[in-house]
Amino acid sequence: MKTILHMDGDAFFVGVEVAKEHKLKGLPVVTGEERGIVSALSYEAKALGIVRGLPIFRVKRDFPNVIVLPGDYASYARYSTMMFDIVRRYVDDVEEYSIDECFADLTGLEPPLKMTYRQIAERIKREVNEGLGLSVTIGVAPTKVLAKVASKWVKPNGLTVIERSTAPDFLAKTSIEKIWGIGPRTSEKLKKKGIQTAQDFALKDLGWVKREFSKPYEVLWLELNGTSVMEIDPMPKTAYSSIQKTRTFHPATNDKTFLRAQFSKHIEDACAKARHYALRPKKLSIFLKTRDFRYHVTSVALSPPTNAPEVLIELAHRGMKTIHREGVLYRTAGVTLSDLVPDALMQEDLFGETARSEKLGRLHKNIDRLEEKLGKRIVYLASTYQALKQKKVGTDTDDLDRDLLFL
Repeated sequence: MKTILHMDGDAFFVGVEVAKEHKLKGLPVVTGEERGIVSALSYEAKALGIVRGLPIFRVKRDFPNVIVLPGDYASYARYSTMMFDIVRRYVDDVEEYSIDECFADLTGLEPPLKMTYRQIAERIKREVNEGLGLSVTIGVAPTKVLAKVASKWVKPNGLTVIERSTAPDFLAKTSIEKIWGIGPRTSEKLKKKGIQTAQDFALKDLGWVKREFSKPYEVLWLELNGTSVMEIDPMPKTAYSSIQKTRTFHPATNDKTFLRAQFSKHIEDACAKARHYALRPKKLSIFLKTRDFRYHVTSVALSPPTNAPEVLIELAHRGMKTIHREGVLYRTAGVTLSDLVPDALMQEDLFGETARSEKLGRLHKNIDRLEEKLGKRIVYLASTYQALKQKKVGTDTDDLDRDLLFL
């Protein structure tokens, strides 16, 4: 029988901030200042009623004692790597599911490590706690889905072991919508059929599941019943989806200069993140959203792929002419870098564009190193100046700053 461990960082971004600055421990802390909305929060901040997506200006207004910090994604990625490396001291097969959680296959490790599965999990947890200063919660169970149930059982800093024989007790106390892989629509459909808990679903006949639902839910049913179907994928990520940067502003505006500056700022930030991960986009998309939530989008293929903002800003300003309408008030501007490829795959082109991108890329890498030492926005493009000067308050929970490892 399989034994799977699931480890989940507790308030991970804030946890990293506390690990970097111990005096923050026990205090209400939120991150997301650079986005204008709360992207992560400590349990102390959560106890005050703060939630993810809350505008930062409201946090500062309504909770003056809360510490507000900008996101430090380079540090989050570094701590993520160190956290997973600790798991790999004990386990060969580790799947990095997101920046702050992983699965690991413990099957058969009791004899060689001379520890029970619980003791292995306790050792990993202690080393992450003491070595990195991070709080994590761990679940151990016969399947990935049950391990996810276990890791949610006692948070923060918990450790729960679910055996096949005890799984029904846990599932009977778990609402169906809390199960990994069941979304709101499926949850609603299940509840209409009288299924309120995970155990209600697990007790259904497999034939019924096959008739009523698609293949993924058959897999889910098997996993909930203790049969391991979902394999651990130990391969590191080599392909990524996208980086998206958006900002909502109030009041809505038609000011072309302001909107162009917003695109410029977003592209600078997105390119910096792409450079951090040594990736380049093959496609750039920009959009404007109106006050009545209508989207106007345009995209362009990038040949060659590049993470140099100057090239992308020029294309974005051209693209804006095709989506901007006089007299229409816009409340959000955003950019997406997609079809990301590693730097190592770059090839020389016939027209010198790769050489230009390489030259600009080297320049920006030097700027990145300077900003690591002296702080963000030490150097920025002139086209971004207006966005920094006329910074308007972002207030919507759909503002996005997606890190690659979340995708």
